[in-house]
Amino acid sequence: MNITKIPYGSVGGKEVFQFILENKNNMTVKIINFGGIITSLLVPDKTGKIDDVVLGFNSLADYLSEHPYFGALIGRFGNRIAKGRFVLNGKEYQLARNDGENHLHGGNVGFDRVVWEAEEFRNAEGVGVELRYLAQDGEEGYPGNLNTTVRYLLNNQNELVINYLATTDQPTIINLTQHSYFNLKGEGCDDILDHEIMINADHYTAVDDGLIPTGELKPVKNTPFDFTTWQPIGARIQQLTGTGGYDHNYVLNRAGTEPTLAASVRESISGRVMTVYTTEPGMQFYTGNSLDGTLTGKRGVKYGKHSGFCLETQHFPDSPNHPEFPSTVLNPGEVYRQTTIYRFTTV
Repeated sequence: MNITKIPYGSVGGKEVFQFILENKNNMTVKIINFGGIITSLLVPDKTGKIDDVVLGFNSLADYLSEHPYFGALIGRFGNRIAKGRFVLNGKEYQLARNDGENHLHGGNVGFDRVVWEAEEFRNAEGVGVELRYLAQDGEEGYPGNLNTTVRYLLNNQNELVINYLATTDQPTIINLTQHSYFNLKGEGCDDILDHEIMINADHYTAVDDGLIPTGELKPVKNTPFDFTTWQPIGARIQQLTGTGGYDHNYVLNRAGTEPTLAASVRESISGRVMTVYTTEPGMQFYTGNSLDGTLTGKRGVKYGKHSGFCLETQHFPDSPNHPEFPSTVLNPGEVYRQTTIYRFTTV
């Protein structure tokens, strides 16, 4: 296994590097310490042909421009918070409203827009990069100094393992995730509607028109949200109204505290299969509904609607305003931990 570190530019006087992780199976992951972004994920198909299966850009300048979180780490709070408000220990906090009237993905300058400290590592499991960021008390309106560490590790089982860890000096809320857009045919190669997906969830969080949970956990059975058996992503997507596709949190069927199956996606032409395991209670399934052909990807192809899909492992959206949901509160003396694994195979 191999790891390489190369200069990738600078942001605000801070150096940005790209870390290239390679295993013995010709799988390669490229990560930059701006936003913790996965810029490239090269995996073989059933014939051994290598292709890049994540959407993104070729330059730092493009990642500094406006884009829909391609490949980025999301924090301090992934997904939406209604009206950007929450109450913690009797005190109300107001966050940025950067998604209509709601707060999305940590605010105007979330974890996806900052330069992380970075250090490569090797161990018995594989090669990786450790990213560290201290979010200051009051940053983006959140309370507490939050020390966050994210470790990306590539192993010879063709797994990308992401371990998240955080501590705080004041009560705060936290919900970290990873926002890569996948296309198992290869980025820029048509849409993902013919990919087949299975999601290990019998319920999803019902939402209002602003994609804020109502609090109801609805059964997926006999609805377009049912992926408990393999289904093409596009089979029933036209039955969804208002969202242009899937942008919903699934309540994962979980057992124990170890990473368990969240979802699996397969694509018949390449034979590639991606399986996701996580310790998180939920997963946002998003089908790139906002992509409209204005952004050009790595092979010079414009990304149209449904050019990629996201599987964002997480706690539920708007959890701070729903005490019945799994808690996203982190207190001093506690440690936030989560693990998500993306495994690649072929059939």
